[in-house]
Amino acid sequence: MPGSSTKTAPQAGLSPDLKGALLMTLSMAGFAVEDMFIKLASRQMPVGQVMAIMGFTGALVFALMSLRAREQAVPRAFLLPGLMVRSAFEIGGRLFYALAIALTPLSTTSAILQATPLVVIAGAAVLFHEPVGWRRWAAVLVGFAGVMLILQPGAGGFSALSLLAVAGMLGFAGRDLATRAAPRVLSNRQLGTIGFAMLGVAGLIVLAFTGGLVWPAPQGWAFLAGCTGFGIVGYHALTGAMRTGSVAAVTPFRYTRLIFALILAVLVVGERPGPEVLAGSALVVLAGVYGLTRSRRADAMAGRG
Repeated sequence: MPGSSTKTAPQAGLSPDLKGALLMTLSMAGFAVEDMFIKLASRQMPVGQVMAIMGFTGALVFALMSLRAREQAVPRAFLLPGLMVRSAFEIGGRLFYALAIALTPLSTTSAILQATPLVVIAGAAVLFHEPVGWRRWAAVLVGFAGVMLILQPGAGGFSALSLLAVAGMLGFAGRDLATRAAPRVLSNRQLGTIGFAMLGVAGLIVLAFTGGLVWPAPQGWAFLAGCTGFGIVGYHALTGAMRTGSVAAVTPFRYTRLIFALILAVLVVGERPGPEVLAGSALVVLAGVYGLTRSRRADAMAGRG
């Protein structure tokens, strides 16, 4: 009617940050299930074979998705120096992390991986001169203390194989730092292509030293399908989370991966994490969440200035 005021009805639904948090949680659940299937598949065939099949299959899926979106499946940007450095760290991270999953307890490997954001915070301060206050440095030190509690160097139960998880974690941290330095010229689908391709390359490197290819049994093929499928789902949910909510709001939900991993390690793999693993995991998670929260506050203060 003329002269009547039009009221806008409030939109129902979840906020972008809440949607992003749910997607991040879904992503971490997918990656935890992926790790479980890698663990199970590596009991039936060489871990290098698992990595190669999973990596190149996932790369093919993302390449087809890129073509469907009318993007280049293998763009020249893959050869840019910054992206080549990222790929090198990706190979190292995936190689050592997959070996750690196959050769060490899943709960221990997953717990050590949670220190990645703390290493990124320290690396950003050293390499990119980002401001990091004493509180975040303290969080980094507490997180590293948690990792040492999990590893227990010098103790009777220490296994040198657990250092594989540390090497994998450092590789992923290097990849994340290199991603920040590299030009943003690739879509998430193209990054998925190169990321899974690097997993395939890492698998071939392992096979070059170990050999022993086998034809999987039907159960082995099911495990391979599981790790590949859940890996793709996890990556998709991760990119959706980072595009839906603010980075500061959704990133702390990365630590839900450890919860899912511990549940699967106990119920499916049959592990019994010791008190030192649980205590160290708690330190790493608390330090990481605190460090990310402080980063969010620092960004907010910078925005006001």
